[in-house]
Order: sequence, then C-alpha cells, then structure tokens
Amino acid sequence: MTRRLAQVAKKVGVSEATVSRVLNGKPGVSEATRQSVLTALDVLGYERPTQLRGERARLVGLVLPELQNPIFPAFAEVIGGALAQQGLTPVLCTQTKGGVSESDYVDLLLQQQVSGVVFAGGLFAQADAPHEHYHRLAERSIPVVLINASIEGLDFPCVACDDAVAVEQSWRHLASLGHERIGMVLGPADHVPSRRKLEAARVAAKATGTKWTEEFAERSIFSLEGGQAATTRLLERGVTGIVCASDPLALGAIRAARRRGLVVPTDVSVVGFDDSAFMTCTEPPLSTVRQPIEAMGRAAVDLLCAQIHGTQAHPGELLFEPELVVRGSTAPPPSAR
Repeated sequence: MTRRLAQVAKKVGVSEATVSRVLNGKPGVSEATRQSVLTALDVLGYERPTQLRGERARLVGLVLPELQNPIFPAFAEVIGGALAQQGLTPVLCTQTKGGVSESDYVDLLLQQQVSGVVFAGGLFAQADAPHEHYHRLAERSIPVVLINASIEGLDFPCVACDDAVAVEQSWRHLASLGHERIGMVLGPADHVPSRRKLEAARVAAKATGTKWTEEFAERSIFSLEGGQAATTRLLERGVTGIVCASDPLALGAIRAARRRGLVVPTDVSVVGFDDSAFMTCTEPPLSTVRQPIEAMGRAAVDLLCAQIHGTQAHPGELLFEPELVVRGSTAPPPSAR
C-alpha cells in the first residue's frame, strides 16, 4: 500500500497524504487532483478502491492495427494530443502478429473501465472478420468512434476520408496525362475502403473513357511486398498508370517497376494514398492523395467526447475531402509523348 501511494503521488506530483485522501473518499481535494490521482491509478495498473469502481476512468483506448505504416502514428499523434486537451489519457493498443489481439485489447480496456475507444483501422474495416468484441462495447454502452470504415448493424459514429473522391482525383489526373490503361492495387476483398475504391474506379474509368477490366484490379495485404507482387501482375497486363490504396503499396509498385527495368514515371506512373510521412523523400517523390489527418483526428475526438458527455446526437458517417498532391511519380505514358 505504501509503495502504491508513493508511485501514484510521484506520477501526479502531489503528496502521499493527498493520494490517501482520494483513495479513502475524504474531502479537501480538488476535483482536478482527484481525477489525476484516479487516472494515475489506472495508468499504473492498480485497482481502484471498491467505492470508486463505478466511475469510468479518464482513459481512452486508441486501437491501431500497426505502427509500420506511417499513417497510423500520424493519427495517434493527432488523436492523443486532442484527447489530452480534453483531460483524457490515451492508452495505445497496437496489434502485433502472434501478440495481443484486438479482442484481447477490448477486454483489457473494459477491465480498466475506459471512458471510450477510438479505432483507427482494424477488424471493423474487414466485412468478414469477427466483430463480437465491438458488440461487447456496444452492450456496455462504451462510447466508440471508428476511423475510415463503419460496421453494419452497429450504431458507431465514423470519421472517414471520401474514398470515391480520392479515386476520382487520381484517375482523372492519370487520364489527363494520357494514360488509357489504369490499374489499381487494393487491400483484401473484404476490406470496406478498398471495396469503395474499386467501385469508384469503375465509375471513374467510364467517366474518363479509359479502358477497364476487372483484371486491372489486384488485391494484396497492406505492405510494400504486397504492393510489389500485385503490381508485377498488373504490369504483365500492360497498365501504364497504377492507383494504390496506400503509400506503402505505392512504394511496392515503384519497386516492382524497377525490378522489370522500367522507370517511374517515364514508363509507369504511380499514385499512392494517405500522403504519409517522408513521401516527399522517396525517389521519385510520390504523387499521392492526402488524407486530412488533423481534421479527421480532431473530429473523432469531438464525437467521442460528445458521446461521453451525452450532448450530441449520432451524426452517422462524416466524410472528409481528400486532396491530390502531384509530385514526381506521375507523367504522360510513352505512347502520349
């Protein structure tokens, strides 16, 4: 008990006597200090006293599928900062292969009595993946916000980048340069944003008069290696422009072109998606569609806090407008020169 008091007091920057007062429900402590002590208990992994367990912690779970893709650390930075401004502490939960699953993280967060959870990518974006842990959150009335996909049958608010607009911008850019055979590298078949992008590609191809066949769409896991394998197959079918569902996929596409002795963008043009960190530093710098991460992250926190405070009705899915950023990986195809 003494060790616990000392650790919590050091974490909060108050005396052990103050911590003791909070734990024993004694008066003479400000509400801000009281909440800081309770949050410190949660962060340090100590159980709250029985009389305080009915209250939710000032913790918010931030569940990410990985940290290798720079877009997810970028979302974490924005969301973490916005939560801190609201007096909430983010608990980062990152999945690893063979490690703690998303469902396990949800159970851990429920044990900590979190105030809410933000999912930025994850199993909810896969239509065929298990979704039972999301239902557990709904049954417990835990505030939840999803980023970039929604779940059928669950009334969770969602903040998303408009996939249809992103594909239309990329497609029209390549078509305006003279590309007539444009391919796509997408995520798995059950990945909801990739489904939206594929449907948008069909519409964009028709609108621009470019050739389209379902063989121009290749699916892959979201990795550089996956993008390379998918692009190798597309290049065999004669595409000269490639629209990718993420920046790592696009980097894999560039590698695939080089392995075949092709030059980007002289022989093949590549467009990414996200405008994640360091895409200006690649060779060539990557043309990509920028997600408005700052606006999306802050909107997600606003929606979560509205649920926590019970002050706002459910808004459905908020779609944010992307922006095409043209750099050095796109140019007219050889036939147009």
